[in-house]
Amino acid sequence: MSTDAVDLKRRRFLTVATTVVGGVGAAFAAVPFVASMNPSERAKSLGAPVEIDISKLEEGQMVRVKWRGKPVWVVRRTRDMLDALVSLNDTVADPDSGMDQQPEYAKNAYRSVKEEYLVLVGICTHLGCSPQFRPEVAPADLGADWKGGFFCPCHGSRFDLAGRVYKGVPAPTNLEVPPHHYLADSRILIGEDGGAA
Repeated sequence: MSTDAVDLKRRRFLTVATTVVGGVGAAFAAVPFVASMNPSERAKSLGAPVEIDISKLEEGQMVRVKWRGKPVWVVRRTRDMLDALVSLNDTVADPDSGMDQQPEYAKNAYRSVKEEYLVLVGICTHLGCSPQFRPEVAPADLGADWKGGFFCPCHGSRFDLAGRVYKGVPAPTNLEVPPHHYLADSRILIGEDGGAA
């Protein structure tokens, strides 16, 4: 066997080995670089959109996420909850959502893009407390006319299951509907308008 043939095999092996090691090293170097392009936790808290998966959210349940340092609620309403909203038009202060507390695409009877899902900023419009989710109908402490909604125990403000404020309570306006849109049937992006799905 000639020495040239042995050298050629070694060169090929060293070329392949160097290429593989260099490729792996480049990939490891690229991972932190690409990850640095994602918004930091600080940037997210300052306003970066937040994506939420609602695929496991059952009817009548609520899930909470944080956006811009505020609690945001996503409620999956039942058919009974939706049907009860119309009966409350005379008891809420802004039944047609005329006040500017929601994007244009949520100015409807349900204050939502998809009637089943309600997306709200969970901060009372009176003094900034966080109301409690009270989906039960006619509990003893809220009275026989209560059809479910949000109750602020700090000062007694009440909101229905569309986030509309009741007449005669301290809160002056409906709960805020944040900008949002659906990325898919079970994924919502909160903090960025996308119009109706």
